[in-house]
Amino acid sequence: MSEKIPNLPIAKPLLGEPEAEAAKRAIMSGWVTQGPEVAAFEQEFGTYVGAKYACAVSNCTTALHLALLAVGVQPGDEVITVSHSYIATANSIRYCGAIPVFVDIEPQTYNINPMLIEDVISDRTRAILIVHQMGMPCDLKAILDIAHRYELPVIEDAACAIGSEILWSGEWEKIGKPHGDIACFSFHPRKVITTGDGGMLTTNNPEWDKQFRLWRQHGMSVPDTVRHGAKQVIFESYPMLGYNYRMTDIQAAVGREQLKRLPEIVERRRYLAQQYQQLLADVPDLKLPTEPGWVKSNWQSYCVRLPEKCNQRQVMQLMLDAGIATRRGIMCSHREPAYEHETWSCGSEREACHCGTGTCDRLNESEQAQNDTILLPLFDQITEQEQDYIVEVLKAAC
Repeated sequence: MSEKIPNLPIAKPLLGEPEAEAAKRAIMSGWVTQGPEVAAFEQEFGTYVGAKYACAVSNCTTALHLALLAVGVQPGDEVITVSHSYIATANSIRYCGAIPVFVDIEPQTYNINPMLIEDVISDRTRAILIVHQMGMPCDLKAILDIAHRYELPVIEDAACAIGSEILWSGEWEKIGKPHGDIACFSFHPRKVITTGDGGMLTTNNPEWDKQFRLWRQHGMSVPDTVRHGAKQVIFESYPMLGYNYRMTDIQAAVGREQLKRLPEIVERRRYLAQQYQQLLADVPDLKLPTEPGWVKSNWQSYCVRLPEKCNQRQVMQLMLDAGIATRRGIMCSHREPAYEHETWSCGSEREACHCGTGTCDRLNESEQAQNDTILLPLFDQITEQEQDYIVEVLKAAC
């Protein structure tokens, strides 16, 4: 085996002098909370994805919360989604007092299976919340056909999907245009671009955008930028219950520089994913990720399904011992201790599908994906030598 390459992380943000200078610019301006840098970032982001409106918030979880409120989700409503996602997806539904109805995934793409959605629609269903898992776009056409038939809004959890594309009416379009009603993005350091933390909502609905901007700043009737620039004294009011979901100008200044880098970052990640595909093609029974012909992933993560004979934890430990960080397959919210106490549904009576702690017959593909897959290191700065080493160790572990 090749000489050990120590401490290969699962991800590493691409940050440098441009981002440091941008943060300095915001700091030296004296305006460090939500202000002109946020406004500029929103405009540039909306232009990039092709959305009429973009609203920056503190993170993607708060974005999801506001999106659900905007489409009218209330306590007791049901929202169709996947358990196979970071727990924030399900949590955002519970923040509204609503019930997540978990649908199983397609084993090839790890995304919601559109063929299972219609079966769980009820008179309490208020919205469909889909997840573009690991940057791989969902089958939006199939999902939207169902949503339109039942007059249900579609929210896209695009936390991982900035820079991903979908073939739409013969044209390649960015995720976030949006194709559904609202798309929500994350700028966490594990994502393709980062502001340290942060989120964005995109929509073509002006009323929803107006609502986001009120909610994110405590429901304040007059934005800081207007009040501070006014020639006359203005007293703001708070006509509704709002939240402190703001992005800072320091974050937004960094985000503007990251957005400039995004095309080259995505191009690099696509190249690295292709390298993995070639290097791992001859590993017996190792299943590699599938990219349908109508999508272009940003490859936020590279996920492989281990051969049946392999023990997930043992493979990950062997790789960690070799200095390589991995992550297990995407979590299933219904298997987490919190959801032993939170209300959720799989679309049937619990007794009928033998739901219990850590297992649900109707979510078998989701559970298998969590049990059998691992994520390999993928980030802009990784070298071909490091990829070769990762593959060598993984082959030995399998």
